[in-house]
Amino acid sequence: MALFKRRTVGKPGEWFYCLRHQTVEEGPECRAADRFGPYATREEAAHAMETARERNLEWETDPRWHDKGKAADGGKGPDESGGPDEGAGR
Repeated sequence: MALFKRRTVGKPGEWFYCLRHQTVEEGPECRAADRFGPYATREEAAHAMETARERNLEWETDPRWHDKGKAADGGKGPDESGGPDEGAGR
């Protein structure tokens, strides 16, 4: 018995953007790894790449998610840990 049933025919009104063929499709024609969607309208699916670029830009510039240069120790490297042995033996 299959854990997941493969759906070959989409529901009416489901639109997808195929990354492989760079086309809009009604219903899932290509495999899930090669598509964005579902979208409510053909127009939304047609702008899938633009929407993805906008969302990526929002995520990359969001200060809540942008942790570049920060580490679990507050951004200090191994020589700057401020631990009890700091400066010992120097």
